[in-house]
Amino acid sequence: MDNSATTCVCDGAIEKMACMLKEKYGNPSSLHQKGIEAEKEMTRAREAIAKVLSVDKGEIYFTSGGTEANNLAVFGTVRARKRTGDKIVTTAVEHASVLEAVAALEKEGFEAVYLRPGRDGTITPQQLTEAIDSRTVLVSMMLANNETGALYPVEAARKAIIRNSSPALLHCDAVQAFGKIPVKPRRMGVDLLTVSAHKIHGPKGTGAIYIKHGARIAPCLFGGEQEGRIRPGTQAVPLIAGFGAAVEEIDLSCMQRIEELYRYCKEKAALLTNVVVNSQDGGLPYIFNFSVLGFRSETMLHYLAANGVFVSSGSACAKGKKSHVLTALGLDRQRSDSALRVSFSRYTTKEEIDRFFEVLQEGRKVLAKSQAVR
Repeated sequence: MDNSATTCVCDGAIEKMACMLKEKYGNPSSLHQKGIEAEKEMTRAREAIAKVLSVDKGEIYFTSGGTEANNLAVFGTVRARKRTGDKIVTTAVEHASVLEAVAALEKEGFEAVYLRPGRDGTITPQQLTEAIDSRTVLVSMMLANNETGALYPVEAARKAIIRNSSPALLHCDAVQAFGKIPVKPRRMGVDLLTVSAHKIHGPKGTGAIYIKHGARIAPCLFGGEQEGRIRPGTQAVPLIAGFGAAVEEIDLSCMQRIEELYRYCKEKAALLTNVVVNSQDGGLPYIFNFSVLGFRSETMLHYLAANGVFVSSGSACAKGKKSHVLTALGLDRQRSDSALRVSFSRYTTKEEIDRFFEVLQEGRKVLAKSQAVR
């Protein structure tokens, strides 16, 4: 139950990728039949993503994943608009691919403002209004947090940009939200939006960025005409086709069942002593974060994994480092150091949740005895 880290690949994506590797293996830039076949499959995937986002297919550009897409959004926007302003507004709880990109731009002389959420995990419209001004060239805000599931007011960011007559482009990291809740860039007022295949039962190694018609960004790579020169290089067609197949299987109607799993998980946690829930109701129900006080996350994760139960302590990209998200929320060290993240997919069952809590209880007893001996 670590589906926010990655998901199992659906059968449709596997079958599509196998076909691309064995039969339609041409270079999509080639003009012969094999190239045309590959190009058609890539177009089908582009159209599938555009349809879910309710945008034009010409606004979708393929990348190697969410990290590259976020880097392209941040570096590409700021460097293309450096004569317009020198300020970036983001949040302190973004994915590392945004935070580290912004930190790198700070070293180049740009000013960065990191908005901190309140204890309830949210960013307020007032914070956005106060931070965004005429010098701001980029506002980058995720839609759903990858550790707590908190949802952020992206539409309020657009209103603040308009209210303050700011030239800023608005970027939204929608990697955790895409395919789980409705994500409509135009309705949200977003200029750039990033998604990833492996969070929605597609393959690892491919993602996409939506770039609104008219939004100018600078490429980060050079050397080819592919993807409108925004992201040159031969496209990973088997992965892209698999991405498209996974997108075609997106089913938002499963949300009610996911909400039931979230409530069930919360009810099970409430029966335990010394447990504190870190996720807030009203967020993305696919993620449930809570702390088992008295037991370090790493120790508990090892016990759970040894018994065939797989969850995480936070972002997989952090490789076990202390959570910057929980720190930004102002949680004390005991609480942040004992946090566990359970994340669901459309395949998750109540039986899996029961097994998780069964092994968790066993782990608390075994580890408590071990600590007592020491």
